[in-house]
Amino acid sequence: MLRFGLLGAGRIGRMHAKNIASHPKADLAGIFDIDEAAAAAAARETASRAYGSAGELLSDGSIDAVLIATSTDTHCQLIERAVRAGKAVLCEKPIHLDIREVDRCREVVAACGAPVQIGFNRRFDPGHAALRSSVDRGEIGKPELAVISSRDPSPPPLEYVRVSGGLFRDMMIHDFDMARFLFGENPVEVTAMGSVLVDEQIGNEGDVDTAMVTMRMASGALCHINCSRRCSYGYDQRIEMFGEKGMLISGNPTPTELETYGPAGTGTRQRLHHFFIERYRDSYLREIDAFVQAVESGSDPSPSFDDGRLALVLANAAVESAANGRTVKV
Repeated sequence: MLRFGLLGAGRIGRMHAKNIASHPKADLAGIFDIDEAAAAAAARETASRAYGSAGELLSDGSIDAVLIATSTDTHCQLIERAVRAGKAVLCEKPIHLDIREVDRCREVVAACGAPVQIGFNRRFDPGHAALRSSVDRGEIGKPELAVISSRDPSPPPLEYVRVSGGLFRDMMIHDFDMARFLFGENPVEVTAMGSVLVDEQIGNEGDVDTAMVTMRMASGALCHINCSRRCSYGYDQRIEMFGEKGMLISGNPTPTELETYGPAGTGTRQRLHHFFIERYRDSYLREIDAFVQAVESGSDPSPSFDDGRLALVLANAAVESAANGRTVKV
């Protein structure tokens, strides 16, 4: 059994706590959060322990691995403390908003040699993973175009917008990683545009709520990403991959497989899942499983620390491009 400590008991932390506790090869030893009530509640839900501090949890020699689900600005510090304590680490994205902090943390991770996986859970979505496998088998020949759509049901609170790092670094960073994952190569050019079409207060905070990015991959293939902070019909997450021999689409799963047939026509008439925890439930479970298997086998976890770093590099390029209206070479 891989014994976990969890740092962070917010919405996503409590989801991770339940997933770890339910995994057949994992044991949730305990949880720490600066909000003592949140940590205590998550500990009760999972029959684990609430630690009094991050240091107490990290110094517990019985803990093998740490899942970090705290605020982004604490990620690098906690990764460094965890790997120095000899723990394997699964950390939520992004690693940090400052690439200099990421690079400094990268040196510590390399020196300690502890396994670190970054939480780009969408790689583990059954549909997205199947699309990647089909590309690898050559089913559509050489990939030429990809379209990645990512749309939230409603804007986040302004308090979150102020600390998130912006749409490109917070929301679209998943899609930058997905583009690298699907093509199996890195973009060399990034062109971005952003607008404020949903909530003018988001613009007042210096961010955008609607954005498009076009990237040229090293092979010359093109990838288009579109994101919106508002989607009236639910949480919309789709990928289309077009190649010389055909096309692959990973669409939106729905809560049920119900279809309707009647005088008005046929269709599913199913609403999409409300948000990311429901939509990507299976991928979060598979993410934990992949991490446990990597640590048990001694193999390198994936997505790696460098995958997390490269996603931030692309996000920074998009921020620069949107600000100055020019294509940025990566």
